[in-house]
Amino acid sequence: MDLRDVLAANLRRLRHARGLSQDDLAYEAQVSRSYLSQIEKGKYYASLRIIEQLAVVLQVEPWELLKGPGNGH
Repeated sequence: MDLRDVLAANLRRLRHARGLSQDDLAYEAQVSRSYLSQIEKGKYYASLRIIEQLAVVLQVEPWELLKGPGNGH
């Protein structure tokens, strides 16, 4: 699985778990909704700064956004 796909899946899962819309998450993380949408589709790369901003809003550690399925950490 491509790392962009891993990030996309984790981002969607965590966003839904927190009950946030894309608009809400984008606003809180200070990114555009269209950019966030493309990250969630696995189309765009996210910088470490953006990953950190998203992690803060989602109340997770940044590495949790990049953890692939089956990683027992």
